[in-house]
This record gives sequence, C-alpha cells and structure tokens, in this order.
Amino acid sequence: MPADREAFAELDARYRRYLLLLSHAYVEPKLHRRLDLEGIVQQTLLEAWQSAPDRAGWSIWLRRLLAHNLNDELRKARAEKRDAAREQSLEVGLAESSARLGEFLAANQSSPSARINREEQALRVAIALDRLPPAQREALILQHWHGWTLAQIGEHLQRSAAAVAGLLKRGLRQLREELAEPE
Repeated sequence: MPADREAFAELDARYRRYLLLLSHAYVEPKLHRRLDLEGIVQQTLLEAWQSAPDRAGWSIWLRRLLAHNLNDELRKARAEKRDAAREQSLEVGLAESSARLGEFLAANQSSPSARINREEQALRVAIALDRLPPAQREALILQHWHGWTLAQIGEHLQRSAAAVAGLLKRGLRQLREELAEPE
C-alpha cells in the first residue's frame, strides 16, 4: 500500500469512531435517518487529509470540518422548517460534545499536555462507546449528550423506563471496565 494510502487508513482508523460519535451526539435523533452520518464523516476525513496544512491538532481540525459538513447537510434537511433565529453554531456544539467525552474521565485542565491527554481520552471513550450494544450506546448518548429523561429515552427506544435504566447501568459499567487504567 502506498505511503499516502497507509497514512490515510491510519487517520481513518483513529478518528472515524470519534467523528461518528460526535455526529450522533450532536444531531437530533429524529434527523439521524434523514442524514448519511457515515458519508458526512467520510467526506470530513477526506477533506482533512487533502487540506490540512499541518498534521498536528487533528481533532480540532476534524471537528471544524465536521461542523461545516454537518451544517450543510442539516440546512438541506431542515430547509422547509428553517428558523435562522434558532440556529446555533455547530462548531461550538461539536466542541461541547467533544468536551463531554472528556468529562467521563477527568476534570477540565488547561495545560497543553492535559488538553492532548483529554483528546486521547475522548478517542478512547468513543471507541469504548462504539463497542457497546447499540441500545446501550444510544441510551447513554440520549441521556448524557441530549439530556433526555428515562421516559423520553424509553419512548424513543420503545422500552420501559426500568429497561432504559438497566441499559444505562450496564452501559456505564461496561464503559468503566473498558476505560479503567491497567494496574
């Protein structure tokens, strides 16, 4: 495999899950079916590879490109219902979603090495979330990123509130196990 292809495959393997998680966490669940989130993430990775002047700071660059690409697709999906007064910056929203990944593990720190550490942790969380069963992953995203109640999640997943509570408990337990530092 040529060096460029190999390097792109490494970029794809490292950031695809992270970008998909940010997309799913940010975009309203009702719109997931109307948008091709996988395609948007693929487009984002390709654009980043072709246009990134410096390979440092990938996660920040990728979030900006993802925000731009999601914004374009959301505008198309909401064209008939668009209200400019209610629109918010996707880049800010994605940055907040990314920050929430780090909140699973650590408090907000300010040094550059701490920021890099948080970004690495966010990638680990995205990979761990990706390994969860789909219902557990969706329940966690709906509760922790969208702030939905057990009843709202239950209605969305067509399950009882007690069943949703079980999904959340098992999902969090599995995340903690996967993310635990080896002793």
